[in-house]
Amino acid sequence: MLVKTYAAAVQGIDARVITIETAITRGVQYCIVGLPDTAVKESHERVRAALTHSGYTMPRTAAVINMAPADIRKEGAAYDLPIAVSLLVGTQIIKSEVLDRYMIMGELSLDGSVQPIRGALPMAIEARARGFKGMILPAANATEAAVVNNLEVYGVENLRQVADFLSGNATLQPTIVDTRAEFAREAGHFDLDFSDVKGQENVKRAFEVACAGGHNILLIGPPGSGKSMMAKRLPSIMPPLTLGEALETTKIHSVAGKLRRGSRLMTVRPFRAPHHTISPVAMVGGGSNPMPGEISLAHNGILFLDEFPEFPRTVLEVLRQPLEDRHISVSRARYQLDYPASFMLVASMNPCPCGYYTHPTKPCTCAPGAVGKYLGRISGPLLDRIDIQCEIMPVAFDELHTRAQGESSADIRARVMAARKIQAERFANEPGVHCNAQMNTRLMQQYCALDADATAILKRVMTKYDMSARAYDRILKVARTIADLAGSEAITPAHISEAVSYRTLDRSSWGSTAITR
Repeated sequence: MLVKTYAAAVQGIDARVITIETAITRGVQYCIVGLPDTAVKESHERVRAALTHSGYTMPRTAAVINMAPADIRKEGAAYDLPIAVSLLVGTQIIKSEVLDRYMIMGELSLDGSVQPIRGALPMAIEARARGFKGMILPAANATEAAVVNNLEVYGVENLRQVADFLSGNATLQPTIVDTRAEFAREAGHFDLDFSDVKGQENVKRAFEVACAGGHNILLIGPPGSGKSMMAKRLPSIMPPLTLGEALETTKIHSVAGKLRRGSRLMTVRPFRAPHHTISPVAMVGGGSNPMPGEISLAHNGILFLDEFPEFPRTVLEVLRQPLEDRHISVSRARYQLDYPASFMLVASMNPCPCGYYTHPTKPCTCAPGAVGKYLGRISGPLLDRIDIQCEIMPVAFDELHTRAQGESSADIRARVMAARKIQAERFANEPGVHCNAQMNTRLMQQYCALDADATAILKRVMTKYDMSARAYDRILKVARTIADLAGSEAITPAHISEAVSYRTLDRSSWGSTAITR
């Protein structure tokens, strides 16, 4: 007897339907074909124990299980449940007329209980796209998959539930999630707020500009000046995720297994802060069992790199291409995957090894040349890709001790959202372009035109500091964002001057507290 059940395999952040064909014949041989990995091959022992503990008897027949298409590698234990169901139906222990209507996924414990899996959301999306009526998966993943509309999602606790449901001996209630209501209720809740920050008005302004245009930003300052503390508050002023962005972001975290049990749609932009001991593969993704890296987990959100120069040079250099292309292609001998990586890079660093090169009162104890050597850990091409480079100084005691609160995140976020609304209307007919930082050359020529006075300022600065063509583009993009925050259609000399002031490391006089314009 030949039985077909349907499962899915995740490739990148998308899923493909896998047809599990089970042929039951005379004999005792049991084999799985179709490019299974070790975990799939070991399913035989898990399935046998799960069937026994669920009150069934492992069929004493030959079973050949083919997982098609055979050119896709099948990885993990999530195929246990569809294999067990196919054996039950193939040996006529249970009878089912609805097997072809459902995609089935789940890892089995030896007692027959069903364990959570990774990638439930992209699997559910593929199930709906391929016309399945519903999906049967672990109860822990049900709310995650139920955000997909027009698909019946059944969360199950054990193998017996699945067998009774498919044979018509029991009913299951589908998990229902009101995606839009859930999204609206959860969005905008933050534990940290900029009202807690004392002083640092210039840095707050730089953060506001960065979030309004999606620009990368680097903070340079001595220890204790508030770099990390302020960076952790950035999500509270970022514009909210759209429903499409939330779905895409949740897919990535689902594939990586980063969603908490019972999670639904992500409603807050991700904030990833890897330690500086991270490897290049962990940063970009891949590995023997391919997984999204930190740059993909930060998609549509923030990648915060604290102690920027302490990251290995090999790790920092892999950021260069994703910062430009906003996606990463991972090519290995066995596979080639494409992960999205449209993130806002936020980095912080001390000005020198001892940390006090720019401190207003503490002397720097570094040897001559140490400051340049320390900064040299970050390549020029990478620094060129950071739109805003902002110097930060320690807060004076009087400001630190005051009880007065600073401007709230809600107020800053309102201005950011107003600027993003302008950009959304501007780029409505430009696929893949959502903010000023994503503008290409054609769009810059159209929306970043300068008058004579603004051109003269930019020319003088470019010539004096011998800036690159990429720095020129970054200044124009930042100036466009500053103009949007001001509600101005034209980029004025004041906007260009402020954008130039954010290129701290391009100035030969860097290290002084004065800002040259």
